[in-house]
Order: sequence, then structure tokens, then C-alpha cells
Amino acid sequence: MPDAPSSDTNLRKPFAPEDEASLRESLRRCSEKTVEAAVAYRKAADPKHIPAIIIGIIERFVEPELRPRLAGECDDLRVIEDLGLDSLTMMEIVMLVEEVTQTKIENDELRGLVTIGDIKIFVDCRARGVPPPAPAKTLLGDDLRALMPIGAPFLFLDDARVSPTQATASYRITGQEFFLAGHFKGNPVMPASIMLESLGQLGVLHLLAGLPVEAGKIVGAATIFFASTDGVRCHRVCKPGDVLTLTLKPKRVKEPLAVYTGSIRVGQEKAIIAEEITLTFGLVEAPVAAHAATEPSVLSAAVA
Repeated sequence: MPDAPSSDTNLRKPFAPEDEASLRESLRRCSEKTVEAAVAYRKAADPKHIPAIIIGIIERFVEPELRPRLAGECDDLRVIEDLGLDSLTMMEIVMLVEEVTQTKIENDELRGLVTIGDIKIFVDCRARGVPPPAPAKTLLGDDLRALMPIGAPFLFLDDARVSPTQATASYRITGQEFFLAGHFKGNPVMPASIMLESLGQLGVLHLLAGLPVEAGKIVGAATIFFASTDGVRCHRVCKPGDVLTLTLKPKRVKEPLAVYTGSIRVGQEKAIIAEEITLTFGLVEAPVAAHAATEPSVLSAAVA
């Protein structure tokens, strides 16, 4: 991905009254809060207004019945899958974001912007004139299973998306899981301990999915173990047919410990919240063939 133009913020012309009138016209179908955030941003070029601008512009294009999903914490929402936006609508959103924030998002960069959080971070970096973080990696089916040191019947991730600052995954409870025959008899319920295990597995994937913490080294798959969990709260019973959406965010990563905060939802309903999930890990020498492609990761900087 090309670096952001460092001169974007330096070349902004003064925000004249006619510019404000044009901006307000462009955002006429957005909320007043969005308009005022946009005006404040253009006057002072303060990136703190960018989240409100992004949410407000997306809200303008989302169907009314889905707009409540944008209230509160919504960074994990996928703009296409969760908010029902098609590719053409996404282009309209991008064009309006570019106009309002006076930034540029190339088509190849757009492919890496899947969630609302992705868009916020990217536009914030572009507005500040710093390189955005590496795009997230999507791992499906065989690719995910090949990377994980855990396999069937004890792997509880169907697909995943991993970036330096977050990992998300999904798992559909099929009803065929071996433990459901006895948990409970005639009333199968996914054990909370297994759901915590799935969050731990997502942490394993986060450490292994191409995110080295030192040049020439990688996390050794055989060195990762579950260490502890804290602040766990269960909010919902999960049964066959439910699709679990897992989210894990690194809080502190420094060998030999990786501390995450995690959550599982079914739709918009909370199932489990874990304030801390801690894994132990070790670094090993990267295969010789990988040395040339290995660079210091932004993982440590992202969670410092």
C-alpha cells in the first residue's frame, strides 16, 4: 500500500464561507451532528472529528431500520455484510468521505476497508499524513485450518479476519459437536468454557497470522498456551444454529505474554465478554525463505 501523501494537511486552502456553504449542501441529507463535525474538521483540520463524520455519512446511506446499529460501539460492523450496503453505495460513501475530509482513497485500498473501524482508522491516518496500518488478512476454511496448531474436533473458528489491532471470526454451532450430546441431555447448549476456548484460539491465530514481532523471527506455534482469563461475564445461552461472532483486541503484547480483550455476540446480542484473555508465546527463527519478506511488525507499536 502506498504511503499517504504527507502534504495533504499542509496544502489545504483556507476554509472560506463559500466552502462551508458547499459542504453543507453536500451533507444536506446527513444529521446536523454530522454537518457540524464536518465544518469543525474543515476549519481546524482536527482528526478528532473524523469518527463522527464517518458514522454520519454511513448512516445517511443505511436503511432506516438498520441505523440503530450505528449507535454506541460499532467499529466491528461490516459495512456490506452487517449494514446491507452494496458496492456502488460503498463507492458513494467513499466519494463523500473524500470530499468532506479532503483525502483520497484508491480503489485497491478500498478492498481492505471492511468494517467501520477500518474506515475510521484509514481516514484518520490519511488526514494526519501517516501511513495507514497494514490491511487485514482474511482466512477461510483450509487456509485457516492449515495455519492453526489446533484441529477438528476441537477447532471452533470457521473463518477469520486478522489485522495488527484486531481479530474477528465466526463459528456456527452445528449441533454435531461431540460435547453437545451430554451438555445438556436433550437440551444442547454450547458450554461457556468452549466459547472462551474459541476466543483463545482466535488469539492463537492473531499471533500466527503473519504478524512477526521481530525481524527474522515468528511466533512459534508450539509455544502458545492459554495462561489466564479475567472479568468474564456470560449474557446469553447459545444453541445449535446460532452463529457466534468473535472479536479480540490486543491490549499488551510483549514476549512471553499477549493480553487481549474479547467478546462474542450472536447478531447484536452479547453472549460473552472477557476483560482479559492472556496467552503465553515464544519467538523462533523464521524459515530462511521467509527472512527476506519479514519486516518488524506494527503489532507492538499498535498495542503499546
